[in-house]
Amino acid sequence: MKVYLIGLPGCGKSTIGRHLSKRLNIPFIDLDTAIEQRESMAVKDIFKRKGEEYFRQVESETLKRISMGLPDFIMATGGGTPLFFENMNFMNDFGSTIFLDLPTAVIAERILHADKEERPLLSQLEPDEVKEKIELLRSQRIQFYNQAMHRISADSISVEDVLTRVYPTS
Repeated sequence: MKVYLIGLPGCGKSTIGRHLSKRLNIPFIDLDTAIEQRESMAVKDIFKRKGEEYFRQVESETLKRISMGLPDFIMATGGGTPLFFENMNFMNDFGSTIFLDLPTAVIAERILHADKEERPLLSQLEPDEVKEKIELLRSQRIQFYNQAMHRISADSISVEDVLTRVYPTS
């Protein structure tokens, strides 16, 4: 079983993914962490030093290498992963995709109270600009996110939501 969690930055992909992997007893992979290990630098530094185009190429290569190399996993993708290099089609072909769809106001609030500096597309924004940027990202990405096999929409998403809506027999 290969499960790809997709959605905007701050929607809970990594948090849900870690808990889901424990419940299903399969490995959890954070795609950004795998990229950081490959490149020996943080995602924000890759963006800063090598640019987004380079990052997206490495992201796609890493996604495909892991997907072809492991039989089972839960993967938290980056928020932009589905948009580039036919990654969305690839993920749909290789496993199950789940779009974690939270309201932009909830995501903005989470980001403002957490790790805005670790998010390259949001780190330079003032607090009042974060919600606007999240709304813009959503409008640009929704056509890709809507291609997911499953969509979970709520103000708060739990592991139980994923299990009962996507894997009702779990």
